[in-house]
Amino acid sequence: IIFLLVVIAFFPFFEETIFSGKAIALFIAVSFLAITASKFLLFYYLKRYRIVTGSNYRNAIIIGYSPESIRLKELFETRNDYGYRFLGYFSDKKKNEDIKGKIIDLESFVIANSVDEIYCSLNEISNEQLKELVDFADENNKTIKFIPDTKGIFGKNLKIDYYEVFPVLSLQKTILHEPIIKAFKRAFDIVFSLIVIVFLLSWLTPLLAFLIKLESKGPIFFRQGRPGIDEKEFFCYKFRSMRINKTTEKEASKNDPRVTKIGKFIRKTSLDEMPQFINVLLGDMSVVGPRPHLWSQNRVYGNRIKKYMVRHYVKPGITGLAQVRGYRGEIETDEDMVNRIKYDVHYIENWSIILDLKIIVQTVVNIFQGEEKAY
Repeated sequence: IIFLLVVIAFFPFFEETIFSGKAIALFIAVSFLAITASKFLLFYYLKRYRIVTGSNYRNAIIIGYSPESIRLKELFETRNDYGYRFLGYFSDKKKNEDIKGKIIDLESFVIANSVDEIYCSLNEISNEQLKELVDFADENNKTIKFIPDTKGIFGKNLKIDYYEVFPVLSLQKTILHEPIIKAFKRAFDIVFSLIVIVFLLSWLTPLLAFLIKLESKGPIFFRQGRPGIDEKEFFCYKFRSMRINKTTEKEASKNDPRVTKIGKFIRKTSLDEMPQFINVLLGDMSVVGPRPHLWSQNRVYGNRIKKYMVRHYVKPGITGLAQVRGYRGEIETDEDMVNRIKYDVHYIENWSIILDLKIIVQTVVNIFQGEEKAY
């Protein structure tokens, strides 16, 4: 890649073109694929080498004997690919055969057994002991990592903020609030939406407009206020799939008499949602995210279902994890909504660009396969 950039930099000094645009594009694509593949192969080889030979392990000990530290020890012993060899616990509060000694015995054990990493349960030691431990680790080139004993609180991403030199731990609502990640996702949304609008909506809109108007009177588009990010209202656009009626706050049900013939088709194929790419360009929505609910659903479920309002931490999406897992369309029972929220929260707390791409691909697959609740 560096060689290619050097060659391109000297293009103005040559009278004739050395490489064609196609050759450069092919070189970049092949180089990217080759480098990516080689990294994956190297990672896989090192992982297998570690498991088969038992080499390249880091020795680890744990200070404290709590449910969290026990789970960590089990992880070390069952996930060889993590590359840890567990040597024992140290605790002033408990005694059993797995505990090698008290905290005062730790330093000599670390030196004698070439311990690489020390995992410390925060509820186990005092501030003075912690300071001494950090000094010992600094002097002996050892790594210290901390185990929070409040899993229910620290299940989210932890972020360290500094007020001058004063560190403050904050619980991130989602990695999607990071400025770089937010900018990246926004750029992806814009590019993806423009592609859909230019190559699909440009010819699909007049065709569907003709069919919608042919069957029933009324506008081509259906516009409805929905709660978005931070529960701020925005107008969500769809191709109109129903006859004009006064029950717009009621979800469509199976064999709903309000739905037109063309409406059944565009709902079954999710084509009715396509105008929401305009919402994405306007910044109201994202390509992938929790689906925007009705205001009436927020009023009913907001206080009834735990973590329901977490879905408003991010922009709503045209498609989402809950939808590709089968929880789209009509909510028939409270359990349907509970499961939908479970997947929405999982998406928000575990976002990655790979997850977005998987959801998009699965959405396309589901459209062609047909979905039971797409009505």
